[in-house]
Amino acid sequence: MAGAAGTVVTGALVAGFLAAPSAGAAQAVPGGAAEAKGVKIAAERAAKAGVNWQDCPADWGLDKPIQCGWVTVPVDYAKPNGRTIKIAVDRARSTGTASERQGSLVYNPGGPGGSGLSFPKRVTTNNPLYANIAKAYDFVGFDPRGVGHSAPISCVDPQEFVKAPKADPVPSSEADKRAQRKLAKEYADGCAERSGDMLPYMTTPNTARDVDVVRAALGDKKLNYLGVSYGTYLGAVYGTLFPTHVRRMIVDSVVNPDRENIWYQANLEQDVAFEGRFKDWEEWVAKNDASFHIGDTRAKVHAEWEKLRATAKKQPVGGLVGPAELINYFQGAAYYDRSWVPVAETWKKYRAGDEKALVQAAGPDLTDRAGNISSENGNAVYTAVECADAKWPTSWRQWDRDNTRVHRQAPFMTWANAWMNLPCATWKGPQYNPVEVTTHKGLPQTLIVQSERDAATPYAGAVELHERFRGSQLITEKDAGSHGVTGLVNPCVNQRVDAYLLTGKLQGGSDVTCAPHATPEAPKAGTK
Repeated sequence: MAGAAGTVVTGALVAGFLAAPSAGAAQAVPGGAAEAKGVKIAAERAAKAGVNWQDCPADWGLDKPIQCGWVTVPVDYAKPNGRTIKIAVDRARSTGTASERQGSLVYNPGGPGGSGLSFPKRVTTNNPLYANIAKAYDFVGFDPRGVGHSAPISCVDPQEFVKAPKADPVPSSEADKRAQRKLAKEYADGCAERSGDMLPYMTTPNTARDVDVVRAALGDKKLNYLGVSYGTYLGAVYGTLFPTHVRRMIVDSVVNPDRENIWYQANLEQDVAFEGRFKDWEEWVAKNDASFHIGDTRAKVHAEWEKLRATAKKQPVGGLVGPAELINYFQGAAYYDRSWVPVAETWKKYRAGDEKALVQAAGPDLTDRAGNISSENGNAVYTAVECADAKWPTSWRQWDRDNTRVHRQAPFMTWANAWMNLPCATWKGPQYNPVEVTTHKGLPQTLIVQSERDAATPYAGAVELHERFRGSQLITEKDAGSHGVTGLVNPCVNQRVDAYLLTGKLQGGSDVTCAPHATPEAPKAGTK
């Protein structure tokens, strides 16, 4: 999904990948008796070994008092005595007294492919939103398997991955589609060539098993978990596989866990939701025309977007920013409210003759090798997990038909998203059947948080998980659409999150509807 993870990976959505038919034979869910036995063995070993916490490596950007360590997990849980990898973990210790401490709070930000290692900074930077929770919990982040410092995978040379401009994702001919299909197949082949030994094991169920081993290594009998975006699907699968190991679970901005939705249909539905949220942003830009001078109606703003896109297609801005790069950058405004002002300001500067701001914001930086390695790795994991988690159509005719249909109503990013996912049509690794997410005996009440107009994870996903996890509570942020609600200032949400994590109680009885958080304020006219 355009980053089902919730993170906008530069160059990902728009990487210009392509694809054609393919696919390994569908296999059963990678979760039989052998895997269940294997994860038990691995968790017992991890509980004995613990984590050797030390200062974090200097180049990880995690300053004291954050500590880092490793947890060893099997690559294949059906073979717990076979090949292993190390999962990178970090923590900030709880700030309260010994009597206030309730264990660890493990976090996943989404993706697939997102790193959670920055999570402890919410404690060390004294983020007031987390002050109450930080008294009770060590904040624990980790790099999921294949990500960052945890046996990272790769599909293409990172410097090639970020090169720009890419081809316009919206095809104007059959030749354009053939070119994109070729790119997608090359990308899938590159994943097999560079990371083929890991591809069969890059699944959400295996990452959920890794989380259980991490839980054991932390010394926690039960897991306290906060997952955002794809992290909600990881949480849903964990709760299904390990219901009696859950203590508290919050899922925020929810992937629809229906097996029919994972992942092909999820991306099509995401395209429609992104169109709606992009329009919300255009409406806001129009209302703040005194600040941005782009257009005083949504129709005028949209016309200017089309004009910008056409201009960049004819002559990429700064030689680097074409339609693909524009979509990748502007989708940030549809993801997160915090991007509303920066994207509009950058656009305003461009219209005033400053191309540099747009090139810096939307173009690649070939000198940032570390950042480019991270972007390519994030996209590789995203692709590997989504391709392995479920069966994908191998018929190009189906892809073409479905995306052509959705593009008519949602032109903003349908084709860009299609090309990003098309490697799954020619994937060389196995493709499994998704886990049937459901409530098993022992699963405690979970808290589900969702904004009504979320683009990356449409609202229906929260409703679906709410129905599947019995006893859960759904908090809806009405008339809002930012992705990732628990990190925003909204007392109606924040107080309930705190109460649940601190007491285990769901405030308000049944479901709760909260008013939206504050809309971003545009700079006053005349200010810079």
